[in-house]
Amino acid sequence: MKTKKIAVLQGDYIGPEIMSAGLEVLEAARQGTDFEYQIHKYNFGGEAIDKCGEPLPQSTIEGCKSSDAILLSAIGGPKWDKASVRPEAGLLTIRNELGLFANIRPTKINPILARKSPIKEEVIQNTDFVIVRELTSGIYFGTPRKKDEHEAIDTSSYTVEEIERIMHIGFEMSMHRKKHVTVVDKANVLATSKLWREVAQKMSNEYPQVEVDYCYVDAAAMKIITQPSSFDVVITANLFGDILSDEASVLTGSLGTIPSMSTGVNGPSLYEPIHGSAPDIAGKGIADPISMIQSIEMMLRESFAEYEIADRIARAVEQTIETGIVTPDLGGKATTKEVIEQIIENLRG
Repeated sequence: MKTKKIAVLQGDYIGPEIMSAGLEVLEAARQGTDFEYQIHKYNFGGEAIDKCGEPLPQSTIEGCKSSDAILLSAIGGPKWDKASVRPEAGLLTIRNELGLFANIRPTKINPILARKSPIKEEVIQNTDFVIVRELTSGIYFGTPRKKDEHEAIDTSSYTVEEIERIMHIGFEMSMHRKKHVTVVDKANVLATSKLWREVAQKMSNEYPQVEVDYCYVDAAAMKIITQPSSFDVVITANLFGDILSDEASVLTGSLGTIPSMSTGVNGPSLYEPIHGSAPDIAGKGIADPISMIQSIEMMLRESFAEYEIADRIARAVEQTIETGIVTPDLGGKATTKEVIEQIIENLRG
């Protein structure tokens, strides 16, 4: 078996802490298997600004392009608030450089953690959906864009091809789930949304087994809170997906458990937790590593088809949560190290 190359962008503040924890679990999980990998670390975000003067050096781009998968931890923080280029600017650039046009973010309620959710347990039970967000076009990238003291302009633009490729990702994903797609738009107002709906309606003919419905973004925002179990695969534009996926993350009760994947047509996919760099707890040893570990689990499944190793990690994490050995964000008193030690013990058990 070919040795896999994993690019590691360790992030800022708690980023290196949870990355180290995740890689420790990966190494423990692959023991006794034929899965071989090499870790290659590259500068990115605030760390790269400090060392290289920019958030995304060319060497990092080249290293990531030559990798089989990329692991990214949380970046940014107050240290770089006054920098001429913020660490987050590297995120937009790396998505474009690697063609990562689709962001996949799952929302699945762990029954053990349901009490942590701000939503009633009877409302969120059986919630298990993914948001498929277009990532490299729309209002975040459109031109013209300007701001002066009298006026500001942002432009939202989509082509049929850009919409088709994100639709394919979502529809294909639904075929391995509950065969239900919800297209979220604002087709009663926006021209881009009208085009999204037209493309979706045509593509639905290619997937006759898939039930397709359409939902305005404001209605979808309400349904995520009131009827979250009604969704399976949600496909939507960049801006809407950004907002709705953050809203959906609240259902689980903690950002510290949620992974995500960004992918394109060719080249490596990028896996990362959805939470920030948490400067307030950096260095205290209490950062929740589960989102990073589940990002690694997602990488094993989606990039390497190492389902058995991924399943073992998933069970070990579940067992750890069941025993109550969790960090303060989940209502526990454990340190990052104690959580990792318990997960590894469960892997070996």
